[in-house]
Amino acid sequence: MGNIARTKDPQARMNEILEAAEQLFAVQGYYSTTIRDISQKIGVAQGMLYYYFKSKEDVLETLLDKHVNVLLFEASTIQTTVQAPSEKIASLLSMVLQKAMYKNGLLLNMIYDVQNLQVKQKLFLRIEEGLSPKLTAIIEDGIKQKQFSVSYIPTAIDYILTILEFLSLALYQRTSPRILTSRIRMAEKLIESTLSSKDKSIHIYTNANR
Repeated sequence: MGNIARTKDPQARMNEILEAAEQLFAVQGYYSTTIRDISQKIGVAQGMLYYYFKSKEDVLETLLDKHVNVLLFEASTIQTTVQAPSEKIASLLSMVLQKAMYKNGLLLNMIYDVQNLQVKQKLFLRIEEGLSPKLTAIIEDGIKQKQFSVSYIPTAIDYILTILEFLSLALYQRTSPRILTSRIRMAEKLIESTLSSKDKSIHIYTNANR
């Protein structure tokens, strides 16, 4: 039996299940992985997994939710740094894209799978609801510092989040580095225009365009 059979802490058991599932999803894909595969990897009966998760989709949603929690925590950290508002916007968007590329796009593959549209919608809504107040605070600070000029902040945030989803989709589609860089440069200009900030004040980066 693996460690999961010896530990009595429910949260520790859930974490071990999620870690095993993520490893299998990365190697053989979400749809090719079964609950039996996960249980065999950690050396327990299938019934034990069903005690913690209703289904494989429940495992997936919990796994994605865990990554979103980390993303939102890092977004909060960026919001409270001493960077200029434009740098905070760039750092926040860059961080989200870096998270999207986790394990060679594993999370994007699971999110954008056509059979997981409901999961994708729920996840994107949670990210939107989590990032919106942080972006609002950064934009308000930028307005106070006269770096930004925004007449209606919620609309500006809608544009920024739409651009972020556009770039995430490009990463999922494994767009060539040249085209991806071109799209990122265009995204930067659109965000600068949305915020009425200085030209080249927003610089978004990923591993592909560094």
